[in-house]
Amino acid sequence: MTVVPYKNDEATKKVQVARMFDAISGKYDFLNHFLSLGIDIRWRKKAIALLTSGNPKFILDVATGTGDFAIEALKLHPEKIIGVDISEGMLEVGRKKIKGMGQESIIELLTGDSENLPFEENKFDAVIVAFGVRNFENLEKGLAEMLRVIKPGGRVVVLEFSKPRAFPMKQLYSFYFKFILPKIGKIFSRDASAYTYLPESVQAFPDGENFLSILTKLGYKNTTCQTLTFGISSLYTAIK
Repeated sequence: MTVVPYKNDEATKKVQVARMFDAISGKYDFLNHFLSLGIDIRWRKKAIALLTSGNPKFILDVATGTGDFAIEALKLHPEKIIGVDISEGMLEVGRKKIKGMGQESIIELLTGDSENLPFEENKFDAVIVAFGVRNFENLEKGLAEMLRVIKPGGRVVVLEFSKPRAFPMKQLYSFYFKFILPKIGKIFSRDASAYTYLPESVQAFPDGENFLSILTKLGYKNTTCQTLTFGISSLYTAIK
């Protein structure tokens, strides 16, 4: 069963996800950092650090949202970062941040579908995505597109929520995600569905070894998984 934000809506997951993020775009950055107690910032730093040795010059940030991951990737001193997202509302927030930083010449944010990337094969030195793959309507198609556009030998880095397995974090996490996060999200974003969808989408996502198996099946090599903060999120890497 496909998890969608608006259960009584007949629109596709892709359309619903875009609409949801458009609706919460103005509050997204605040809620993201507030609800994670700022830990998401450390996760992004750790993820980008994995690309340092490869010295990528041309980077694609899939499901870029408001551009936080792309902005973090500036530490790699690339020539160009292109971020794509299906939510124009999120992209507008990101463009304002990037303009305020004076980084428009390096980071370009485009409206684009992760499952039909508007780029030729073997274009990017690295592909990154943070908290976006679980929102793909067709997970394997989106991952295959990422593989298509990266150069041979290029590295993919995926940061995504996962499900803690050990006591007591498993129980605490479940309680927070099911009962606390949706209430706070509703108060600040005024979109109850968005922060009900979040825990549901995490629960449905094939994390850990299951995700690595999908990457391997699609042709990715040297796949790795590192759990972060007691398993709340996971950091995946792979090579083309």
